Amino acid sequence: MDDSDPDPPTEQSLGDALRDAGHTVATAESCTGGLIGSLLTDVPGASAYFDRSYVTYSYDAKLDHGVSREHLDEHGAVSEPVARQMARGVRDQAGTTWGVATTGIAGPDGGTPEKPVGTAYIGAAYAGDWGTATSATTVVRREFDGDRQAVKAQIARAALTVLAAELEKVT
Repeated sequence: MDDSDPDPPTEQSLGDALRDAGHTVATAESCTGGLIGSLLTDVPGASAYFDRSYVTYSYDAKLDHGVSREHLDEHGAVSEPVARQMARGVRDQAGTTWGVATTGIAGPDGGTPEKPVGTAYIGAAYAGDWGTATSATTVVRREFDGDRQAVKAQIARAALTVLAAELEKVT
């Protein structure tokens, strides 16, 4: 962080917001390979709100963590339905307030005209109180430029931003 920047990094402000709300988070990461969990745990005291991170890189790993074979077959691993199931699945498996998921194409290969390299789906699933019908899941599609490491880093940072925006809606 640049010392002249008056704003704290997203992971710090997000951590403060999660702690203040008494919320917890778990992640299911495919294309980011654990970077979101790493960013969150870079903040001292993250154990107050961060529970766990699954790196569900392969189809089998996604199946093991609640993504249906039908969604993988019909939509592919990089899709809105898969990101939605990953976010909900990690939230429910961990018993956390929030589940965050990423699935995408970091490159340099693997892109298509419909899903070019840099495409990512980011899911954020909220567990509302039982009986309130306030649980909800948001999935956003984003496209990023750069080499593999740059794309992964941008997706991880975007996931924190998506979670922060969703958290703000419920607190």
